[in-house]
Amino acid sequence: MSRFTNNVKTALLMGGLMGLFLAVGSMYGQNGMIFALIFGGLMNIIAWFFSDKIAIATMQGREVTPEEGGVAGALYQVVDELRQRANMPMPRVYICPHQAPNAFATGRSPSKAAVAVTEGALEILSLEELRGVMAHELAHVKNRDTLTSAIAATIAGVLAYIAQWGFLLGGGRDRETNPLVMIGTFILAAVGAAVIKATISRSREYIADHDGAEIAGSPRGLMSALVKLENYSQRIPLNNPNPAANSMFIVEPLTGGSSIMNLFASHPPTEKRLAALRQVEADLKGVAPQYMT
Repeated sequence: MSRFTNNVKTALLMGGLMGLFLAVGSMYGQNGMIFALIFGGLMNIIAWFFSDKIAIATMQGREVTPEEGGVAGALYQVVDELRQRANMPMPRVYICPHQAPNAFATGRSPSKAAVAVTEGALEILSLEELRGVMAHELAHVKNRDTLTSAIAATIAGVLAYIAQWGFLLGGGRDRETNPLVMIGTFILAAVGAAVIKATISRSREYIADHDGAEIAGSPRGLMSALVKLENYSQRIPLNNPNPAANSMFIVEPLTGGSSIMNLFASHPPTEKRLAALRQVEADLKGVAPQYMT
């Protein structure tokens, strides 16, 4: 059911992107419609095949190989062990050169997946906590949340450019430009952003926490990691050019600035996630917790 639901969400996102481009293009007549059709189709292709690579490149991720030693080698071994416990293919593993502690997963399917963690997270997390975090990310991969998140982040990044495009064209040197174009374009981009935010359900984090705890064998590591990551993330901003990708991370990153992209707050409160994990730990009957939204 989770796979089917995420496939439907992905189709809606990609269809919505095309509709948004056509709506904006219609403001500029027939030529605008043709341009919107071509550009919208191209963006859908890029979002489907390259959204994971875009996410990794945005975070400047460096791929870890199985031959490496030290912290990188330990990270690879942790992911390898956990993915075997979860009966999953081995994802690509990346380390991102950011001091803001965080982690994320991406990829359109388990066989095309990647997990990434920042240098800041590797510095503060114990081995047990790292296991909990990586298990959470593998749960996202197994539940196919990563395709929806990666495509949503790519599309949301495009929406920001659409809004800026509308302002630039609306406020350009051509005095005959209809000022309603500027307003209409920005409104459409803002509505599109809100739709994407609604598409990425907060319940997926509770589910990934629950399933990740099962993969790791205990919720204790993840619980401790969430407390650390939340505390540090409130003090250390993440240098992320696309704040819409915040939905991909295990905790909501602290980002500066003020723009349409800041509409994307897709994580439930950490306190509620911890409460759900305590219920997982205390649940001796195997009944899954009631996920909050």
